[in-house]
Amino acid sequence: MRHFSELSDLGPAGLVAMLDASDKHLRDRSSNCARPLARKNIALVFEKASTRTRLSLEVAVAELGGHPIVIAGATSQLGRGEPIADTARVLGRMVNAITFRTSGHDRLLQMMQFAGVPVLNALTDDSHPMQLLADLMTVRRVSGDLSRLRYAWIGDGNNMANSWIEAAGLLGLELRLACPEGYDPSPRELARARERGARIEVVRRPEAAAEGADVISTDVFSSMGQEAEAEARRRAFLGFCVDEELVARANPTVIVLHCLPAHRGEEISAAVLEGPRSVVWEQAEARLHTAKAALCWALGVDD
Repeated sequence: MRHFSELSDLGPAGLVAMLDASDKHLRDRSSNCARPLARKNIALVFEKASTRTRLSLEVAVAELGGHPIVIAGATSQLGRGEPIADTARVLGRMVNAITFRTSGHDRLLQMMQFAGVPVLNALTDDSHPMQLLADLMTVRRVSGDLSRLRYAWIGDGNNMANSWIEAAGLLGLELRLACPEGYDPSPRELARARERGARIEVVRRPEAAAEGADVISTDVFSSMGQEAEAEARRRAFLGFCVDEELVARANPTVIVLHCLPAHRGEEISAAVLEGPRSVVWEQAEARLHTAKAALCWALGVDD
């Protein structure tokens, strides 16, 4: 059974193969493409709010011929405290696969343990592999390559930063992360990526990360569940906005990524988000094509 809890489930070659499959789904979308999920029911379970993840997964399942079933935590028994194990065992008897967007990574692992069908990580507090697939797909399509680029992450050492670190380890990327003191990414992910050969540095000044970068990526400074910390985080991240001055330190052909939603004037300026170096909207669209590739891989219909 193929669960997709993190990028490492794919391995380096598998990750590249999934990006190739994503490109194929993009090319095939306008044609009379196959429907490999025909007669398959896919549960899309959301304990956290979502726009791009929900939209991309619903459309992906439908276009692949399957039936998407959206289950929101607030309107299901999960929202009333039903154990994950109970929900998982019921879902596993009725659907062919589950995507799960939740908080603690332990909740995802419980769903995987008890469901008896493939489970895909649609976001946890620890990682966001499905977003990273879209990010990598976008970079490769725009730049034509992944390995010879210099990557910069500006902001919180959050789930997105952790998945960028994991990708760097799998693909041997050069990655510099600018994070304020106290907001570093996972030491475990850093150690694992460095053991795999990634060239990773954590710095305190965003200018140090952006200097000579080919790709700059950022995210909101306060993620879901961190609303109570918003003011303290705003103070901690002063000077970390990806603005025109910061982008000017990068290579002239730099591209800027943001996984959205964006807070203009906080982690990214409106001028950069809407500017010529931004590929944010292509990145958002890529969520659809990579979702198709991930679903086909998990269900074993990509062979």
